[in-house]
Amino acid sequence: MLQQTQVNRVRDEYYPQFLAKFPTLEILGKAALNDVLAAWSGLGYYSRARNLHKTAQLCQKTLPKTDKELLVLPGIGQYTASAICSFGYKQNVPVVDTNIARVIKRYFALLHVKDATVWEYAKELLNHSQPRSHNLALMDLGATICLPNNPKCIECPITSSCQGKNEPQLYTLKKKKEYKSLELFYGIYLKDDKIALTPATGNMYKNMLELPSIDPIEENFLGSFKHSYTKYRLHVKLYRLQDFENAIWVDKDSLHTAPISSLTKKALKLFSELYF
Repeated sequence: MLQQTQVNRVRDEYYPQFLAKFPTLEILGKAALNDVLAAWSGLGYYSRARNLHKTAQLCQKTLPKTDKELLVLPGIGQYTASAICSFGYKQNVPVVDTNIARVIKRYFALLHVKDATVWEYAKELLNHSQPRSHNLALMDLGATICLPNNPKCIECPITSSCQGKNEPQLYTLKKKKEYKSLELFYGIYLKDDKIALTPATGNMYKNMLELPSIDPIEENFLGSFKHSYTKYRLHVKLYRLQDFENAIWVDKDSLHTAPISSLTKKALKLFSELYF
């Protein structure tokens, strides 16, 4: 959940609710995918939920204990595998997240290097007598002291041996992210206090429900809003539908338990503000 999501949202809201609903791998693996996506609704990047569900189906009792076995599971990359081995199983392995990578790059003055190189330096730096505490300390160091902007070098416990302390910003330069603009048109049809939804098309919201995608008719225009999703900047326009066949009907009071995205929630909120 912490991938691409703010810590506060995960800690205070999503994680406790998700864990209460799916307290074990076995329960999660046996749950319907729609229920898992509904519990994830609003977090975005829904492939994470689908991969978590698949992994739970494959490992109903416990997760593997080696990074080699973990890496073949859906959605688990090098960082997640190493984090499980270090923090879960207390193994003697380095962990490299965004914060630790920044510390490593500055400490060793590494410019324009590949991720594999950062991992090699992390192995070199690892405290083999206390690897778990070492990884947690580096993570906290990056999160509180070795910040992306205005790092607190004067407070850093390893500043005396840091090779990049004189020009710390050199090691946080990033290529400006480019976004694609898309215009989306959705229809809203309310009947007997039920909203017409349809299975989402494409990979963006796979396995989820969304408002029907339509060809716009300007006299039925309701309103519009902007929404960001991964590399996309979306301009969403809503229209009133007079009818819709083959709908999946969801009671408007039960939408909070439906597998819908934050985009769909935003559209329904706008509709509610305009007409209720």
